[in-house]
Amino acid sequence: MAVYKGMDIGTAKPTREEQSRAVFHLIDVADPAKRFSVGDFQRLADKAIESILKENPPAIVVGGSGLYTRAAIDGLDLGIPERNEELRNRLEEEARIYGNDSVHARLKEIDPVSAERIHPNNLKRVIRAIEIYEETGTPASEHFERDARRDARYPNARWFGLTMNRNTLYARIEERVDTMIKAGLVDEVAGLLERGVDPALPSMQGLGYKEIVAYLRGECSLDEAIFLLKGNTRRFAKRQYTWFKADPRVIWINVEGLTARKVSEIIKESLSNE
Repeated sequence: MAVYKGMDIGTAKPTREEQSRAVFHLIDVADPAKRFSVGDFQRLADKAIESILKENPPAIVVGGSGLYTRAAIDGLDLGIPERNEELRNRLEEEARIYGNDSVHARLKEIDPVSAERIHPNNLKRVIRAIEIYEETGTPASEHFERDARRDARYPNARWFGLTMNRNTLYARIEERVDTMIKAGLVDEVAGLLERGVDPALPSMQGLGYKEIVAYLRGECSLDEAIFLLKGNTRRFAKRQYTWFKADPRVIWINVEGLTARKVSEIIKESLSNE
């Protein structure tokens, strides 16, 4: 989400002072009023990584989104079709009239593997899977299975995951949300809406943005929005663990009680021993 200009507080974007101490890439490269796909991210990430490896290695990829991390390091199949707005609108209308189960049943007919993996209420992913099949004639599950077997773009990359006690993590999450609110997250989101950024765009579906949009629309109180944001962030953290725990390449470091300098020393020592 740090790719979007004007979205600083909710993304915990590095401050100007932090950016003066190291060269950051892929920050403020996208307009939040326009669509920015994982394919766009992969192309920019690959260009940045190649430049760093040639001029000033190593390249360090930092982030918590499993899909985007994988796009940067392993590479994804960019042959998967783009959005089909007409099809999406038709399926969304079907879901509105007949319910999500109706659309999910359609997916089950053409791609039972994806239907088993995707909950009917996750309408966006259900529609995307149907869209891939309609555009290519091949089930989305087959596309992703084939993609998973491809060689990694950077097979020599070393992966490190930072972890801590779950209760401590959740306390940190609550503190982070409170800090963002005090820093002006509500005003940041209001400013985006005033600029005409559509709340339905991917940029506004990020944590902190969709919840505050609901508050600004009068759909809930600020306290309710904050409560929802904290809960959604905890659930996102669980999904992060699930994603990365399934990857045997990740070396886990329990950072509880450790300084950032100590963690960096542990990583450097691990790399030097390889």
